Amino acid sequence: MATYLFGWHAAFLITGFFSASWILVWFLKYRKPSEHPTLAAVEFAHINQDPPEKPGPSTPWIKLFGIRQTWAYAIPKFLTDPIWWFYLYWLPGYFSDKFHLSLVGLGLPILIVYNASAIGSIYGGYLPASFIRTGLSAERARLAAMLLCACLVVPVFMINYLHTDNFGKWAAIGLLSLAAAAHQGWSANLFTMASDMFPRGAVGSVTGIGTMTGAAGGFLIAKLAGHILQISGSYSILFIIAASVYLISLLINVLLAPGLKRVELVL
Repeated sequence: MATYLFGWHAAFLITGFFSASWILVWFLKYRKPSEHPTLAAVEFAHINQDPPEKPGPSTPWIKLFGIRQTWAYAIPKFLTDPIWWFYLYWLPGYFSDKFHLSLVGLGLPILIVYNASAIGSIYGGYLPASFIRTGLSAERARLAAMLLCACLVVPVFMINYLHTDNFGKWAAIGLLSLAAAAHQGWSANLFTMASDMFPRGAVGSVTGIGTMTGAAGGFLIAKLAGHILQISGSYSILFIIAASVYLISLLINVLLAPGLKRVELVL
């Protein structure tokens, strides 16, 4: 709406204002645990119960590339990170092409989808704790959470069969909201998987490798999506890919690192 009324500059200014406001609130309200006026002694003791971290030697990247668990993390990042970039960049075009929404009409659908993704990101990180309470081990709980998220993405392929009426529009919003939320839940658990499989000194490097492969996948999906749309004139293939790639990624992870087997690095 701001872009429509005041130009595209206004959208950046408004979002920048909210970001700056949050920084100001954080600066005024944040306190170190030792200085927090309402923190109970038992809470402070719980925060400081772990022993101080001892610095150790870093793991050479070249050694990490030869470990199966590295690829059990990096390949799913390569396959699934691009789906989020597809949602970010191509959803406005999809709603415009499919339902003939104007710039103003795009606001509410995109707002709903992205807010759903935020909910998925928060609850997805909490989801393994729910499975642990049922008796699963931490590793099985992580995989169960990712399996659930991967399954929740699958219905997005049905978007290809929707009509262009008002019901079809809201059904598309619902399917995309579910898929975006499930993606963020998946992503939260995938990030943590690096620390499940690797010792503390290697987690940053493994995460960096995965982020690199995810960025490479994002570059490729940008090129691929454009070619597919130009040739087919339809989003159908892209949504089929989006629906299936998470289960494929989870299968690859299970085959390369059964049970999220932990790596013992010898430096």
